[in-house]
Amino acid sequence: MRLLFSSSPHPIPTLFRLARSHRPVCSSPPPPTWRSSNPMAILPKSSAAAVIPSEERLATRFWIKYRRESVLSLYSPFALCLASGSLKIETFRHYIAQDVHFLKAFAHAYELAEDCADDDDAKLAISELRKGILEELKMHNSFVQEWGSDCVNESPVNSATLKYTEFLLATASGKVEGLKAPGKLATPFEKTKIAAYTLGAMTPCMRLYAFLGKEFQRLLEPYEHNHPYKKWIENYSSESFQASALQTEDLLDKLSVPLTGEELNIIEKLYHQAMKLEIEFFYSQPLTQPTIAPLTKQHDPEQDHLMIFSDFDLTCTVVDSSAILAEIAIVTAPKPDQNQPASQIARMSFAELRNTWGLLSTQYTEEYEQCIESILPSEKVEFNYETLHKALEQLSDFEKRANSRVIESGVLKGLNLEDIKRAGQRLILQDGCISFFQKITKNKSLNANIHVLSYCWCGDLIRTAFSSGGVDVLNIHANEFNYEESISTGEIVWKVQSPIDKIQAFNDILQDCSNERKKLSVYIGDSVGDLLCLVKADIGIVIGSSSSLRKVGSQYGVSFVPLFPGLVKKQKEFGEGASPCIWKGQSGILYTASSWDDIHAFILGW
Repeated sequence: MRLLFSSSPHPIPTLFRLARSHRPVCSSPPPPTWRSSNPMAILPKSSAAAVIPSEERLATRFWIKYRRESVLSLYSPFALCLASGSLKIETFRHYIAQDVHFLKAFAHAYELAEDCADDDDAKLAISELRKGILEELKMHNSFVQEWGSDCVNESPVNSATLKYTEFLLATASGKVEGLKAPGKLATPFEKTKIAAYTLGAMTPCMRLYAFLGKEFQRLLEPYEHNHPYKKWIENYSSESFQASALQTEDLLDKLSVPLTGEELNIIEKLYHQAMKLEIEFFYSQPLTQPTIAPLTKQHDPEQDHLMIFSDFDLTCTVVDSSAILAEIAIVTAPKPDQNQPASQIARMSFAELRNTWGLLSTQYTEEYEQCIESILPSEKVEFNYETLHKALEQLSDFEKRANSRVIESGVLKGLNLEDIKRAGQRLILQDGCISFFQKITKNKSLNANIHVLSYCWCGDLIRTAFSSGGVDVLNIHANEFNYEESISTGEIVWKVQSPIDKIQAFNDILQDCSNERKKLSVYIGDSVGDLLCLVKADIGIVIGSSSSLRKVGSQYGVSFVPLFPGLVKKQKEFGEGASPCIWKGQSGILYTASSWDDIHAFILGW
C-alpha cells in the first residue's frame, strides 16, 4: 500500500510510498578519455563558450542525453578487464594497435577542421588539440617499444576501427548530408560549419575517455603499484587530459553559436553516431579470457535458466501506482450536484474521497516510519537471513493492517477498468526499463523468464503499462481489483501485500522452475519490501536510493556496493582463478545501480 497527497485541491500522484522511498534521481559523472593529454589548448576567456552556463552547453546536453552509450562502453568486457588489471596483454596490444590507427585519423580530422575554421582563436585551439593527439601517439609508441614488437603493423585495421575512422574523416571532409564538398563551399561560414560538425563527431570520444579514466582511477588502491595498466589509467584521468576534453567541448560550443536549429540537429546526430561507434570499438576488442559481464555471455541456454525478478512501483515506474489509482478515484468521483444511479456501486463524493485519501496517507506515513524504527536493532548486527526475515514479519503485519483500512474506507469503489487501462497506457516508466525487458523477451534463445512481483493493488495497471510499451509476455504477480461489469467493487484479491508475501512468491516461482537446469536468479528492487528477495537472489540489484532500505539493510549487516566497482572486483577475482559460480544468494551483498542503463549493460551488454 502506498499513498501520499499534499493539501493541494487537485490530486497529485504521490502516495503512501513516499515514506518508504525518498529517491533522488542519480546521475553518473560525465565519462573520461585517453585521447589527448595536452593541457595547452586553452580557449580565450573572451570566447562565447566561456559564458554559456554548463547546463545549457551543447556538449553537456548531448553527454547527458546519451548517457546510455557511455554506460555500455564502461561495462564492456574490455573495459571491465582493463579496470580490474586482469586484461590479457595480447588483447591490450591489439587495442593499442587499433587505437594508433584511430588516433592518426583523429589527428588528420583536427587538421581538416583547422583549415575550415575562419577564426584565429579557433584555429589555434584546434592546432593545440591536434598536438595533444600527436603526443598521445608517442605514448602509444612507448608501449610498443616496451613490448619489443611492432603490434601496429602486425594487427590490420578491424572493421569497427575502419568504420569509425571513415566516419570521422568523411565528416571532416564535409561529406555530411546537406553540405557541399569543401572545394565547392562558397563562403567562410559554410566552411566553419564543417569545423563545427567535425568537433561534434570528435567531442564525445574525448569526453568518453575522460570519463573512463576517472572511473577507473577511483578503483585503484592507494598503494597499487603493480596494476599493469596504471599508466593508461593515469593518462586519461590526468588533469591535463580532463582539460583537453573540456577544451574540445568549449570549442564545439563556440563554433555552434551561429548555427541554425537544423544544423545543431546535424551535430547531435554526429555526436550520437560517434558514441555508438565508440561502443562498437570497445566490444570489437578480442578477449580470450572469461568475463563476468555481460551476464548472459556466460549463460548457456541449453543448461542454465536465467530468472529475472523485478519490483514495479518506483523500480520500473516514476510514480507509485497507488497514487495513480487514488487520482483516478478522485478525478472520476461524482460531483455534489450529480445523482448516482441506483444500479451503480455507491461512491464517495469528490471532497469525501480527497479528505479520506489524505487521512489514510498521513496515518500510513507516520505509522510506517514508526514501524521501521521499531524493527531496527540498537546496534548493527552481522548479516543473517533468518534474523532479517523475522524483523520484516512485523513490517508485513503493518502493511496488511494499512491495506485493510483502505478497503474499509471504500475509496477504491467505483473505478472503471477502462480508466485504469488508460492510466496504465500513460504511466511513465523509468528510462531504459522497457528496452531492457523487450530485449530479453524478444530473444527466445536466451531461455530467460521475467517475473514482476508487486504490492500494486491492481494487476491490470501493470499489464497495461508494459503492453503499451510492447512487452506482453511478462509474468505479473500482483493484487487484483474485484470488478462487477468492469467497475471496481472496492474489494481486492490479495496476493502480494507484504515483504513476506513477496519472498514466498519468489521462492514458489523458483521451486516450480525445472530442476533439470542450473538456475541463476536476479532481483531488481528499490524498497524495504524488496529486501528479502534482494538478498535471497543470486544477484540483488538496488535501483534508486531509498533511505529506509539503506537504513534497515545496513543495520542488519547488508552491504550496498556500487555495481560497476563491484563487477571490477569480481572480474579481478575471476581473473585470479575464482570459481565460475561466483554469484550466490544470501551473501548479504547487494549491488546498487543508478539507472536501468547500468542494469542493461551488466546483464545484456550491447
